[in-house]
Amino acid sequence: MESSIKYVKGVGPKKQMLLKSELNINTFEELLSYYPYKYIDRTKFLSVKEAKSSTETVQCRGYITQIKSEGAGPKERLTAYFTDGEAFIDLVFFTGVKYLKQSLKLKEPYILFGKPKQFGNNVSVVHPELTVDKGGEPNGQLYPQYHTTEKMKKEGLQSKQLFQIICNALDIIDSEETETFPDWLLKYRNLYPKRYALNGVHRPRNFEELNAATYRIKFEELFFNQLKVIYLKIDREQKYKGNKFPIVGDLFNQFYSQHIPFELTGAQKRVIKEVRHNMNTGVQMNRLVQGDVGSGKTMVAFMTALIAIDNGYQACLMAPTEILASQHLASILEMKHDLNIHVRLLTGSTKIAARREIHESLEDGTLDLLIGTHALIEDKVKFQKLGFVIIDEQHRFGVAQRAKLWRKSIIPPHILVMTATPIPRTLAMTLYGDLDVSVIDELPPGRKPIITKHYFDSKRDKINEFIHTEISKGRQVYIVYPLIEESEKMDFKNLEKGYEQIADDFPDRKISIVHGKLKPKEKEEEMMKFKNHHTDIMVATTVIEVGVNVPNASVMIIESAERFGLSQLHQLRGRVGRGADQAYCILVTGDKISKVSKTRMQTMVDHSDGFKISEVDLDLRGPGDIEGIQQSGDLLDLKLSDITKDGDILADVRNIIFKIAEKDHKLAQPVNKKILDMLIKINKGLFNWSDIS
Repeated sequence: MESSIKYVKGVGPKKQMLLKSELNINTFEELLSYYPYKYIDRTKFLSVKEAKSSTETVQCRGYITQIKSEGAGPKERLTAYFTDGEAFIDLVFFTGVKYLKQSLKLKEPYILFGKPKQFGNNVSVVHPELTVDKGGEPNGQLYPQYHTTEKMKKEGLQSKQLFQIICNALDIIDSEETETFPDWLLKYRNLYPKRYALNGVHRPRNFEELNAATYRIKFEELFFNQLKVIYLKIDREQKYKGNKFPIVGDLFNQFYSQHIPFELTGAQKRVIKEVRHNMNTGVQMNRLVQGDVGSGKTMVAFMTALIAIDNGYQACLMAPTEILASQHLASILEMKHDLNIHVRLLTGSTKIAARREIHESLEDGTLDLLIGTHALIEDKVKFQKLGFVIIDEQHRFGVAQRAKLWRKSIIPPHILVMTATPIPRTLAMTLYGDLDVSVIDELPPGRKPIITKHYFDSKRDKINEFIHTEISKGRQVYIVYPLIEESEKMDFKNLEKGYEQIADDFPDRKISIVHGKLKPKEKEEEMMKFKNHHTDIMVATTVIEVGVNVPNASVMIIESAERFGLSQLHQLRGRVGRGADQAYCILVTGDKISKVSKTRMQTMVDHSDGFKISEVDLDLRGPGDIEGIQQSGDLLDLKLSDITKDGDILADVRNIIFKIAEKDHKLAQPVNKKILDMLIKINKGLFNWSDIS
């Protein structure tokens, strides 16, 4: 499987270079894992009527009633009228006309194979394949179709030729060397051996064989994907011991009994218990907390940080932006009341004198909780006793940046990662399978669901009337635009034009404007004006997706909403509904939008649950496009399996891997040698097995 494709019949030096440059195929393994994207079914016949309405390649039985020729010489065209006795379809030929005139016979039974296309009111098949019908049942097969490039087609390497090369490779591979699973696993799940599976995917005799072969390949892809992730987790747990935090002390108890502003939800209590358990095992915690906008993640983070502080350790919270870091500081200062803890903020904007104070108090241990941005990972920032790290929206930080923070303590600190971007369960298992995952799936009591409506641009008067009504009740309004500058290609309203229009429509109202081109200080001033109700309307770009908490803001207008992804729309909607008043989100789009955009708008109108929305988003966009997932690299390098549809297989392989790990966590038993060999291969030698004990 590691051998070069130059040993495959039909691959000369030219085709070898072409496959390498166009498809990055160098070895047998890469060639045989270049799977078909679809199959042409020659195992069944359609009626001509069914064929005419099909967009796929079809196979029909029938005969020709008339042959008509038009034009002369090289421009001559032949049309044959084909019927099964119930409906007609035109067969059109532009080449080989002279031969066809002599060979095609009227009333002769033929099998037609080709792709129908609509030309005006007519449906035709151009250059179909016609063979004499000898009767009986269809004895065809499923013909695989492979993606090829224009360059490959020009060099005569089309789907058909690629299929032949793959067949030649299949004919010479060795079953024993090809197999990646031990015998016990093949029997346990009744899986096809690898060689049969490759044969069944590339040249299936029927759908039953194709389905069994596809299942085996999907199972293998997900198995080794999860094996890598789960064994990294086992490796880390064996390698990195963690500080034990056995005390739930005065700070935690005082806050819980005297200062907590509202009753915790069941989900918040459950997550705090999970974190407490992790902190007391003597193994470094790595836990992801997923929670919708407004679900109370900051409260969970603060209370678990208090446990670390109660045990004599320092904690820090790293956020991706200054605005979000400042928001966390404001929330925590409001929550802590008169608790005897020292909290500071460190960002790129922190003055030199303040930085000096922070550095000193960190090193002498008098600073308990440091909140900040990337500034926290600078070498100058040294903790006396860092025990607990909270990372907010971790996908906005690189792996190396996060690791720098973890290394600020000899014994690695416990890690709590928070995200307000809900991720479907199957995707979370794939991306964060090496983390323990907690979900805060309840909103605090008393929160009214946000009413979401979709309006077309043509209903502008109605939207403005609604804004007037809400402002007259003393409420405030966000209006968000997707663009800052004019785009020649897109006619979406930009921020400046929008601001001018709103100023015209609401001459008696005060308006703030916030966008990415403002200096941090100017941005802060504009946001504070809005927060303190010195302005009624905030016109902004998505910079307010994560930003100030304004309970009095009850309306979110999202202009050109078709330009936003579902995740972003949901995040923006979460900016309102933080007070006691009924909140609204108005999605405004152009009058003509795509089918996908319509689905997005309807999803937002119908659902408030971020996890449900994320599942629709995953279906619409595919895993590679979800925000924060692009950097995951080969974790999602799945060729046949699809985590949006194969969640059952994913859950099954995870259960099997955990059972294997319980009995043989080093994969040292001979029966698991094939699994160990693959794990070493997929980790490219990065695994240090001496670390696992």
